[in-house]
Amino acid sequence: MKKSTATTAAVAVAVGLLAVTAQAEEKKRSKITIATEGAFPPYNLTKPDGTLDGYEIELSKYLCEHMKVECTIVPQAFDGMIPALNAGKFDAIMAGMSATEKRKEVIDFSMSYGSTGQAFATLKGSDLEALPMKGELFSLASNEAGARKAAEELKPLIEGKTIGVQRASIAARFIDEYLKDAVEVREYKTTEQHDLDLIAGRVDLVMASMGYLKTAVEKPANSDMVIVGPRFQAASSAPAAPWACARATPSSRPYSTKR
Repeated sequence: MKKSTATTAAVAVAVGLLAVTAQAEEKKRSKITIATEGAFPPYNLTKPDGTLDGYEIELSKYLCEHMKVECTIVPQAFDGMIPALNAGKFDAIMAGMSATEKRKEVIDFSMSYGSTGQAFATLKGSDLEALPMKGELFSLASNEAGARKAAEELKPLIEGKTIGVQRASIAARFIDEYLKDAVEVREYKTTEQHDLDLIAGRVDLVMASMGYLKTAVEKPANSDMVIVGPRFQAASSAPAAPWACARATPSSRPYSTKR
């Protein structure tokens, strides 16, 4: 991928994690292993030849080059990423992971380098294409009442529908908390898998990061996919529930990952 200007802008906020990692261990680090999913474009993806690419891959390489350390980037299933970090399988995570308060109990985060919110997608021509509030953003951090009201307005419109979400993601948690009594939820290992089922008509709707969905609908195979309805921003102590790098804390304990 071609390096974007956003990569340079993100350096100052993301570099803190890897520097802190070295300081915390009180020794000079010459090698660092970073985990990513490899299935969440445009942030991280796996190319046909099996190599990793995407914004976070470029960013991690940039950081490692400037820190003068040798970095190895490894793929890891998203739903097992935090347990694997805590088990010492790698040193850091860069995988579109939201810095939530619950997660901060077991891992540390850098400053944020991205945030897009969770959005819906359906098939063109579906009755769900007319969902209201398209493009509106509702923050669970600054206006939970407004977000909850918006979710309630959606319920009668999606009642009885089947929605696909990535397992252990922010979208899965949102549906469970705000919409589970209106829809049937189907969970998938990756976002790309729920896209396939949407195109095949096995689910009526999917929910995922807006950043991911904007890339997904541009794929030729997904030409019938369209983004609909409002976006919901997850709650966090930092503005707009950002994504950030993560590392294990000394008191780490098992925890399930949610994007």
